[in-house]
Order: sequence, then structure tokens, then C-alpha cells
Amino acid sequence: MDACLHKINGISHTFHDIFDFDIAITVLSQYVGHPYWRHSKPVCESMYGCTIREDLDYLCNLNGLQVNEIRRSKRAMDDRSFPSLFLPWHHISMERVMGGVVPLVLGGLGLVLLYRLIQRVKQGAVIQDAVVVITGASSGLGRECAQVFHDAGARLVLCGRDEARLQDVVQELKTTTDNSQRQTYTPRTVTFDLSNTSETVAMAAEEILRCYGHVDILINNAGISYRGNILDTHISVQRNVMDTNYFGPIALTQALLPSMVRRHSGHIVVISSVQGKISIPYRSAYAASKHATQAYFDCLRAELEHYNIQVTVVSPGYIKTNLSLNAVTGDGSKYGVEDKTTTAGRDPKDVAQVVLMAVRHRSKDIVLAGLLPTLAVYIRTLWPTLFFKLMATRARKEQKPKDE
Repeated sequence: MDACLHKINGISHTFHDIFDFDIAITVLSQYVGHPYWRHSKPVCESMYGCTIREDLDYLCNLNGLQVNEIRRSKRAMDDRSFPSLFLPWHHISMERVMGGVVPLVLGGLGLVLLYRLIQRVKQGAVIQDAVVVITGASSGLGRECAQVFHDAGARLVLCGRDEARLQDVVQELKTTTDNSQRQTYTPRTVTFDLSNTSETVAMAAEEILRCYGHVDILINNAGISYRGNILDTHISVQRNVMDTNYFGPIALTQALLPSMVRRHSGHIVVISSVQGKISIPYRSAYAASKHATQAYFDCLRAELEHYNIQVTVVSPGYIKTNLSLNAVTGDGSKYGVEDKTTTAGRDPKDVAQVVLMAVRHRSKDIVLAGLLPTLAVYIRTLWPTLFFKLMATRARKEQKPKDE
């Protein structure tokens, strides 16, 4: 041990004389602690008698050697007339660097692929015979969710404001089949306005429970969108969007929760939006409602875990539905325009399949957006200043056509 300490002390003094103190400490710490260090001389041998070429050879097996810091001390070493200052790169043993990094990367990729494989083959939630409640089921994504869950053998309770349109969905489901041998059921319907949270939602929850006595899966899909300048938007419009997109879903959820808690079983799905994670200009009311939704159901997930109740938040980007056509503006009137982004959005059938798989795999949070919106989510967290500048630029571009 004394010999080893003498060895380390010798290294410390050698590097302290040649380099700045902080550089000496850096190299010494790498020499002592690096896992790939292999010495070719006895540990007890002092380095005082070595030339600088030998000293550096002795240390250049270190994968993490601070070569740049050694180069910065060229003047100090030149003054001491050390001839063999700079070593060929092959002395750095780059094969050890690659030998350590490549297996690590390949191992990480292998773990990711293994996880995905396990997710595919493991036993998922059973949809057959499950009681599934879908709000906003008369059109768009809700209608497509009704189709995929009906084909999976679920007992559906379809909810919406228009009874006639709900019955159209029922008739369509009765006449279509996925050619499987699963038993399917004729859906039931409950008509109510989700934005009326004082009495209507509570009464609707009671009617829903009377259909089958309990609820296995609740899919909160209903919602409205908004387009407008904050300066021109009446506060009543802000409240209306919040009532439909936030207060309505949580009122229905809380009304149905006791039956799930008693059974220690259930799954709550909420169709949020990527705008629940980032905010873009001229969508203030919509983005605010989706941010509130994300926060509420994140809290709910944690609080219900010990009851074995699952909570899934699905945050899609643009979907090819009538959402923008039916969006409200600052004065409460309909927007009536189909945005280009909506036209180029995802097929609601594909999104419905993702919702089905999320329920089967008990996923907790899914962002279903393109590359740029997904990057924006990370930029908002990791580089907020850049995100704010990008949104300000977008706001200026969108404002020009409005001013013309």
C-alpha cells in the first residue's frame, strides 16, 4: 500500500510541476479511477525516472485522457525541454473507446426492441364484453372509436347531444362487421350536453350506469375547438370552451368513479391534444382547456393507482375531422373553415386504433403527433426561450392575413 501511495504521490507531483493544478487533478483522477486502465509496469515503480514520453505512454491507455488540456500546456513542457511531447493518436487506444461505446449503444437498442416485443406479446386488457362509454360518439374520432371497440366485442354506451345522429351510428355498427368470430352487442345511447355540468352530467351518469350496472372503460372524447385573438374574445367563450373540454369530462369522470373504486377496476381514457403540452397562438381557450385536462388526469392517475384504475391521456396532433369547422371564434360564432393542417391531419380511423391499443396495453400517456410538434414539446421543456421565439414568429405570420 505504501508503495502504491508513493506511486500516486509521484504522479501528482510530476503533473503539478508540468501542468496547471486543475489539469493535474483531472488527469490524476482519470489515472486512478478509469475502469479500462491497464499498466505494463509494476505499480510500486516510481515515475520520477521516466521521460515525459514514457510518462504519457503510461497514461495514454486511458480512454478519457484530456488530450486537449495536455496540448494547452505545450509552453510549460517546452520550457522543460521534453522532446516527445505529442503522441501519435494510435497511442490513445481508440479501439477501447469504440469497444466501450458500441456495445453500450447496441445494448440500449436491444433493450428498447425487447421492451416493444414484450408489450406486443404480453396479455393485454380484455375488451370482449367490457362496458365502454364513449362521449362525442356521433362523429369524428368518437365515431371511429365506437367502430373499433364494437369490432373488439365491447358493450358500448354511446353519448352525444344529437340522438338522431347517435342512432345513425348504432345502425351503422349493426350492419358492419370485421368478419371475426367475436360476439358483438347492439350499442346503447345516452343523450346529454356535456357542457351543462350542474345537473345534466350527473343525471346522464346515472342513466349510463343503469345500462349495464357498471362501467369498465370511459373514453372522454367530446370537445370543441377555438380560433381567435385573445383581445377580441369574450370571457363567455373562454368559459364555454372550458365547460365542454374540461369541466364536462371531469364531472362525468367523477360521477362514474365510485362504481370503479368499489370494484377496484376500471380504465379512464381522455382524448387531449398536443396543445395540452404546448400552446400555439390564436388557440388560447382550447390550449388552456387541454392543459387543465392533462394536469387533472395526471393527478387522477396517481391517486387511483392503488385502486387498480388505469388512466390514459392521448395527445394527438391534427386529425381529419370537423373540429376546425365547428370551432368557435372570439364572439361565439362558428369558425366554419377547415384548416390546411386539419386537412393534412391523421385519419381518425388510425387514431382510434391507437386508442384501442392504448387501452389494451394500459398505456399512461401517448403523444400522437408529427415530428415538428413532438420536437416542440421537448424544446418547450429544454429550451423555453427558443420555443417562445418560435411561437412569436408564428403569431406574427398568422396575424398578417388577419390585418390585410
